[in-house]
Amino acid sequence: MPSERNEKILMVDDDALVSDVVGAILRNQGFRFEWAGDGAEGLRKARDLQPDLIFLDISMPGLDGFQTCRKLKEDPVTLRIPVVMLTAHADRESRIKALEAGASDFLAKPVDGTEMVVRVGNILKAKRYQDSIEEHSRVLEIQVEERTRQLKESLLDTVQRLTLASEYRDVDSYVHVKRISYYSEIILRKLDITGDAAHIMYYASPMHDIGKVGIPDAILLKPGVLTEDEFEIMKTHTTIGARILRGSSSPYLKSAERFALYHHERWDGKGYPQGLKGEAIPIEGRIMNLIDQYDALRSKRPYKPPYEHERSVSILLEGGHRTSPDHFDPRILQIFRECSEEFRAVYETHQSW
Repeated sequence: MPSERNEKILMVDDDALVSDVVGAILRNQGFRFEWAGDGAEGLRKARDLQPDLIFLDISMPGLDGFQTCRKLKEDPVTLRIPVVMLTAHADRESRIKALEAGASDFLAKPVDGTEMVVRVGNILKAKRYQDSIEEHSRVLEIQVEERTRQLKESLLDTVQRLTLASEYRDVDSYVHVKRISYYSEIILRKLDITGDAAHIMYYASPMHDIGKVGIPDAILLKPGVLTEDEFEIMKTHTTIGARILRGSSSPYLKSAERFALYHHERWDGKGYPQGLKGEAIPIEGRIMNLIDQYDALRSKRPYKPPYEHERSVSILLEGGHRTSPDHFDPRILQIFRECSEEFRAVYETHQSW
């Protein structure tokens, strides 16, 4: 008595007598055997049964073997199932047509039982090997994705802790970094910056002030207006931050470097440290120039009290407090005009850690 095998074989042939003979041989070898009487039924059973091999007669009413084979190979559910074409015509044209349709092999009718069993064994052995490679590739892909996710999370955790460390001396600034990502998200959405680019900038934006770690407390926390010399030192936080972040291959740190270096550049060319103008300023700098100003106006600083939302919006849109609308990218300023209530919600929702 032959041992039961796991492999399923589907035969699609309108000749029930041929199918009975082939089925008897294959069952005697321990294979599980199913039969379909035409191409349409064969397609349905191929999807439902997921056989390991399909024998497919070329000459059938309705869908012939070539048409059925093409449909099997067009369907993602069945495209990897090997197909052996059965034909009474061993001519070159039929073989080429069968190969073009996606067939793996041929058997001539009437079927030789010994040859069929050998062919089936070889094809299934190759399929098991292919399945093993695909499963191994799938497992590797999952492992790579998981490792990539872990590395990304580790990087972001390091970045966030580094950012918080740079702001820890100033409680109000410490809370400020929490809101920056949410402000950025509003602008990015309206600029149609999506996918990886938006994700990167969302996490990179809070690092814009990381260079403040290099500014003396006497200047950073001074309860009053800075002298000209002190302001020149304060301005260096942009270049200090860029130096801290420079040279990394991480897209997050590359974006963070641009946020750090360019967030005090102005659209009219009167910003610092490089005096860039208009679209010469990278998009990170243009975004941060506005959202950083809004949050600074709303927040308590050593040199000023917090302003209400309405006053802060008025200053940005109309000018005042050493601020002019000419400082901002007009597109980003218009987005702020349209979404100012979202900015209000971010500020009022995220007041503390």
